[in-house]
Amino acid sequence: MNFEKIALHVPTILLPKEGVDLAKWAVVACDQYTSQPDYWDRVRQFAGDSPSTLKLTLPEVYLESPEVNNMITSINKEMDACIAQGILAAQQPGFMLVERTTAHGKVRKGLIAALDLEHYDYNREATTLIRATEGTIIDRLPPRIKVREHASIELPHIMVLIDDPDRTVIEPLFQKKLPETYDTDLMMDSGHVSGRLVSGDDDIRQVAQAIERLAASEAFGARYGVSDRPVLLYALGDGNHSFATAKVIWENLKKATADKAAIANHPARYALVELVNIHDEGLEFEPIYRVMFNVDLQDMLARMDSFYSAQGSSFSWHEVAERADMRKKASQLARPGRHMIPFVSGKSLGLLCIDKPALTLEVATLQAFLDAYMQQQPEAKIDYIHGADVVAELGSQQGNIGFALPVISKFDFFKTVILDGALPRKTFSMGEAHEKRFYLECRRIVP
Repeated sequence: MNFEKIALHVPTILLPKEGVDLAKWAVVACDQYTSQPDYWDRVRQFAGDSPSTLKLTLPEVYLESPEVNNMITSINKEMDACIAQGILAAQQPGFMLVERTTAHGKVRKGLIAALDLEHYDYNREATTLIRATEGTIIDRLPPRIKVREHASIELPHIMVLIDDPDRTVIEPLFQKKLPETYDTDLMMDSGHVSGRLVSGDDDIRQVAQAIERLAASEAFGARYGVSDRPVLLYALGDGNHSFATAKVIWENLKKATADKAAIANHPARYALVELVNIHDEGLEFEPIYRVMFNVDLQDMLARMDSFYSAQGSSFSWHEVAERADMRKKASQLARPGRHMIPFVSGKSLGLLCIDKPALTLEVATLQAFLDAYMQQQPEAKIDYIHGADVVAELGSQQGNIGFALPVISKFDFFKTVILDGALPRKTFSMGEAHEKRFYLECRRIVP
């Protein structure tokens, strides 16, 4: 069942057959813990020989492994085996209503659905119904493409936001008596998740009609105070690069197929996602920090001074004796028109101050420099980190620098993207690493 006007597709979801240990099956999104291989070692030990999505995905911690191509081949074979051996069972066509409880007790509601890639463009200037909210790094797509181009199934860690202040799309479904499909704790103290199948025609139409109301141009204009902007209905929250990968695969398939009518409803045209209302009380935006490796602090500070001066800004930095003093120092140095960015490098702690910055957000100010710096220093590496403690731990190691950044308000999120376009990459995170979406549902992407 398709609702093409609103880019919505009703998927046939695959779930593990009865008897599969879901606590070992469900694994956190592959783009988490990218500088912590010990985490993935513990996941492997916990899952053991049981069926597990660890065998169906490529954790990004291994992207630079010399064995990466063999790992991708193994992933594709494992996908085929899961289908051939009956490990995955098809459910009735429908959505999956998800309730995720984190280890801290927060409850986040979501709806697994499929979105039409024909209504998506990951370019910054896009005006499509579905849009990237952060810059897409084209260089990060090839390994994902290698996994998906020969894959028989997809597993989503993609979370897509809708702006539904009256809670008309997802929340009413929790008032219905829907059959519980799965219910499991999540590994590594990551909380709990349960799912209920939404397969009745009336329930499906109720969802579609509520989304159609959100997409109505007059309501959209009134919501954001705009009159000449194309409707933004779905905003990528997590999994931006995975969704972009699905788009590339679909476009390549169209180019390679002479008879376009024959693939009009090809399963690769759609991508499985979890829809989440940005007004959900359990959804919190967290900042994403940066850690640089193989760098020299004094050299970087000198280059920052030159870089920001060339932009018409002024740069200074101020040392802090202890982490506990950082907030007090920041309060002393704060002033209008100044960006302040805390950092830790080896035994040094401090605050970067950029006055009259050329860009609006602190993350954009920092990332602009880091991009230029890495072009000049190819031995330098960067990682994007969740959690201040991890940044402090990594940044305090010799040759590393960790940067902390503020969080943006989720309530300004849609309007910011509508007016300014995609944000700088890795601007925000929807929760910390252990609160991310776990792979559980699957869908066939080949006929």
